[in-house]
Amino acid sequence: MFKTRLLSGILLVIIALVTLISGGSILFATLFIISLIGMSELYKVFGIQTKAPGICGYLFAVLYYGLVFFKPVLPDTTDWFLLLFMAFMICMMAVMVFSYPTYRTEQILAAFFGFFYVAVMLSYIYQTRILPGGVFTVWLVFICSWGCDTCAYCVGMLIGKHKMAPKLSPKKSVEGGIGGIAGAALIGVLYALAINHWGGAGASVARYAIIGAAGGAISQVGDLAASAIKRFHDIKDYGKLIPGHGGILDRFDSVIFTAPIIYYLAVLL
Repeated sequence: MFKTRLLSGILLVIIALVTLISGGSILFATLFIISLIGMSELYKVFGIQTKAPGICGYLFAVLYYGLVFFKPVLPDTTDWFLLLFMAFMICMMAVMVFSYPTYRTEQILAAFFGFFYVAVMLSYIYQTRILPGGVFTVWLVFICSWGCDTCAYCVGMLIGKHKMAPKLSPKKSVEGGIGGIAGAALIGVLYALAINHWGGAGASVARYAIIGAAGGAISQVGDLAASAIKRFHDIKDYGKLIPGHGGILDRFDSVIFTAPIIYYLAVLL
């Protein structure tokens, strides 16, 4: 089991390296496929992965990614995105009305939620990559989430005593959570120093520390949120696509929350 998990992890790192360094259409296509798979995993929990609410979700995810891809050349895309979101909501209400009482309210809401939770939030990895200096900034998404997770685990094992969420995740501790945030901030500092020295990035060490800490804190919320959904529906993993890790949502649960935060912090700071 450990060997399988390790090999899968190495493969994921290689894929991340290739797609993030390449950027452009390769990264866009990879995220698009990952988003659809992730949505399918979540929709399966609610029994709508091949039914009308799920199909509508996939369709609007395709339209959304089309807008994201052409965003740099479209004038004032804010209205287009808002129009898409409202159209999706109206479509979902129409599905509920004209198929009544086939689908429960929570299934309709899950389809709407899954679109934002997976497709929209993951797309910010691509949107961060195409920012000025995004070739460096985009790595913070993974540094914050996976770096925080590693640091939190190590600190929790060493000095963790107070449970963070005892009913949801008994192994996570407050000390581990704080250690994860501090560790992500420290990794952010080291990363800034590295890209300044070897890449001539001119990154602000203080800003990268702030982004690292904020991203690390949010990543833990993402991890626990994904666990909460699984607990409520009594499932261990969202899928079996990645041997030893589970599904897309099991591996990218913290990244999903971190990506938009990194994007907006990069823009603001």
